[in-house]
Amino acid sequence: MNAINATKDVSQGAASRDGIAASAPAGGDAVTIGSGFNARSFRAAAMWEAMDPLVMVDHYVMTEPTFGAHPHAGMSAVSLLFEDSEGLFHNRDSLGNDFDLRPGDLYWLSAGSGAVHDESPRENARIHGLQVFVNVPQSRRFASPDSLLVRATDMPVIDSADSRVKIALGESNGVRGAESPSTPMSILDGTIRPGGHVFHETTANRGIWVQAIRGGLDVCVGETTRRLTRGQAVAMKVDGSATVSVSNVSRDSVHFVLFDGAQVGEPYVQDGPFVMGSQEQIAAIKADYAAGRLGSIPALT
Repeated sequence: MNAINATKDVSQGAASRDGIAASAPAGGDAVTIGSGFNARSFRAAAMWEAMDPLVMVDHYVMTEPTFGAHPHAGMSAVSLLFEDSEGLFHNRDSLGNDFDLRPGDLYWLSAGSGAVHDESPRENARIHGLQVFVNVPQSRRFASPDSLLVRATDMPVIDSADSRVKIALGESNGVRGAESPSTPMSILDGTIRPGGHVFHETTANRGIWVQAIRGGLDVCVGETTRRLTRGQAVAMKVDGSATVSVSNVSRDSVHFVLFDGAQVGEPYVQDGPFVMGSQEQIAAIKADYAAGRLGSIPALT
């Protein structure tokens, strides 16, 4: 999936005061494609280096096939379906995978040296979720493609009087789920009841992304606090270990997601579905795709 096709040089590595830096709350850019895809799209280029290791986050609803088979390389494409999705999301790729994602599932495609991917709603489906591009160090851009499917039924859940939090990936509060196949990362998908709080401990040199899917949130790391309204997100860069506090400031239960990933800290270039270290590498991977060297997916019959 690639809602916006743009080329941007992004340089990482600026210092942050007190070891914590945060973007302003952001609502993303509205994207509509055809009659079956609507999204709010967030880009690292617009949210400064605090978004590292994330490159792009699309919060979307898809009801019809939209993108068709498309390439990825030099990054990971992560699909997180929310539990309020309806129906099935057909996933196929040049690694040989062909299965349906169900509400609450996660699929991580480490594209590496290149892969072709296709996701489309089955008939009468309504898919609500996030599509996330995750950066990798230059040393891993040309690794062999790999993938990970995590079913919602296999995600551990932390349930308390305040909240219900699924560990879609990684670890939180001593509870461990599946491990990322590339960039180290934890992904939490949860609800917080009125007046409740969720806490998550990070290690050093992490990028934190918190988004209010439904309702309003306060996100606090150290002395830095950001208030989010429905749909907004904040990116935070943490140099040392820290506690992230997510608090419900709404009258109703709120739905949030939290990504906690190892910062890459290297300059990169994004051109649509490709993330590389230079424009020359972008040109080379485009030539590889045009020549059919990124693989293919059999046509549907």
